[in-house]
Amino acid sequence: MPSRPTPFPSAASLQATSTATIEDVARMADVSIATVSRAIHTPEKVATSTRQRVNQAIAITGYTTNAMARSLRMGRSNMILVLAPDIGDPNFSSILVGLENEARAHGYGVLIGHTQNDPERGLDYLKFLNSNQAAGLLLFTGHAPFGHQMMTERLPPTVGLFEPVFNGRVSYVGVDDLAGARKAAEHLLSAGHRRIAFIGESRTKLGHQRRLKGFELALDAARIPASDRMVLEGDGTIESGRLALEQIFMRGDAPTAFMCVNDATAIGVVNGLSARGYELPRDMSVIGFDDIPQATYVHPPLTTVRQPRSAIGRQAMALLLQSLDAPPEPPREILIMPDLIVRGSVTGPQRR
Repeated sequence: MPSRPTPFPSAASLQATSTATIEDVARMADVSIATVSRAIHTPEKVATSTRQRVNQAIAITGYTTNAMARSLRMGRSNMILVLAPDIGDPNFSSILVGLENEARAHGYGVLIGHTQNDPERGLDYLKFLNSNQAAGLLLFTGHAPFGHQMMTERLPPTVGLFEPVFNGRVSYVGVDDLAGARKAAEHLLSAGHRRIAFIGESRTKLGHQRRLKGFELALDAARIPASDRMVLEGDGTIESGRLALEQIFMRGDAPTAFMCVNDATAIGVVNGLSARGYELPRDMSVIGFDDIPQATYVHPPLTTVRQPRSAIGRQAMALLLQSLDAPPEPPREILIMPDLIVRGSVTGPQRR
């Protein structure tokens, strides 16, 4: 007579008896305890179907890993604090996916601190670090939290990403802004443009400064005189692109092409030109930077430089986790080469 299978414990019976254990999860998912452990701590080493069964069993049983015990053994938290000035930035979500996947693969979780560009908020989130609720810090802000010296003599292991950190004392992972901007400018030059405006000069954003430098290097190499270049300030918003465009028309000396520091600025320029009755790219060409999702929905679709956002997130988290278990090292900078994405917003200048 065949043996009857061992019945799975129900969630109610587990709650009625004791806290669910990893053995309960293994029985319910019909896998070994070692497989459950791998699915939790190194999910990339477990087949997708198996990982889904384990996750379902964890949800049903209510099992939670003993993070506190793990933290005590390691002498630190297993959470990483991420400080971001604007979680609505279209670049943020894709980078977050990359860094969160990398963190989870090594048994870490992520805390998101939305500073909203408010120094006080950044300082408040440092309390997680001082109370050992977070082991390391990832900065999207481009600067260390204001006032952190009042709360700690030294920041914990920290990595900047997306926006280079100004003081240079923090490791950084991001796109190669200079090389990407040079690619964009060279694309406009190869299309025949010689009068090009750059929109997005900034005194406070190092990434914007690097993109301006890439623009200048490309035009220097093409021997474009200073009289045929225009550089206007911009904070990277749609409105800043529109305002810069109005300044250019007030001067009465419009270029044939616009190179924008990011896609949001480029969308502002495209909208402004369309409102004035210009047909793009027949009358003027526009190129952006970042390749945010909205870049494909403007008319015409925006030619731009694509940031490898998920790869930036993964590498930034990997670099931070390495630093948790290593002696202090000099800051490093890891730059990932971007791709030029050619769509419909750039063509040769009209000969009038």
